[in-house]
Amino acid sequence: MDSRLNAFLERAESVLARIEPLLPAPRPLIDWETCLAARWQRDGRSGYLLPLEVSLDMRLSDLIGVDRQLEQLGRNTQQFLDGMPANHALLWGSRGTGKSSLVRALLAEHAKAGLRLIEIERDHLADLPRVVEQIGKLPQRFVLFCDDLSFESGEGDYRVLKSVLDGSLEQAPDNVLLYATSNRRHLVPEKESDNENWKRVDGELHPSEAVEDKIALSDRFGLWLSFYPFTQEHFLNVVEHWIGQLAAKAGLSWQRDEELDILAVRWATGRGNRNGRCAYQFARYWVGLKLLEHKA
Repeated sequence: MDSRLNAFLERAESVLARIEPLLPAPRPLIDWETCLAARWQRDGRSGYLLPLEVSLDMRLSDLIGVDRQLEQLGRNTQQFLDGMPANHALLWGSRGTGKSSLVRALLAEHAKAGLRLIEIERDHLADLPRVVEQIGKLPQRFVLFCDDLSFESGEGDYRVLKSVLDGSLEQAPDNVLLYATSNRRHLVPEKESDNENWKRVDGELHPSEAVEDKIALSDRFGLWLSFYPFTQEHFLNVVEHWIGQLAAKAGLSWQRDEELDILAVRWATGRGNRNGRCAYQFARYWVGLKLLEHKA
């Protein structure tokens, strides 16, 4: 009997060893007292929140030249934290101009006050009701963050998303807000043919149904914030700020001069970008170069 039992147990162990790699990994439990951010992970027909280790190095003071946008989104976020009415926000405009950085800087600013961030991809926005269900009764205040929310021509997903946003946002609990970034104000490409059927009625222009359909998606956001391409002066001021930050950490003495400005402008011209991301990358290049020179 013992030999048969041992044989059975050995066989069971062998079967479990082959099946175990196919089973889903245990889903981590999130302690929102210590966890500041998570990402919604799709898992088959369902999903779960994956805790993230986030850096709080980005500060509001690091965002140069976007004072108006910072003031408006900061005020909206403070209203949200204080339990007052607040709007879902769409941050749109040129790439690398600080849209995502502003959201993350607000997390660093208000994390101690209970603000938390949940990243959700555009393709997973249909899961919004499931996400809201998991966090709706928690004491923390959650910003659902969708980076680069836009659609290409011919994609019909935005029509489905409109209905999801309508239901999810209008019925969302008081501790949930949606912030999204996009390179487009209306999220969906507009074609010249969309404007062919505009009508004039009693001196007023009425857009075609195609245009109305595309604009309707961005109308789900009560707060629109525009981010524009950097001027050369703005770009150089951002370069100066980041060089100052990086040089201070490295103990490097430096001074802004005409030669530095020329190098920064050439860097931006060579990359075809004059924005905050490009300024930060140049600052890292320049500070690293000077440190190598000092080492030599």
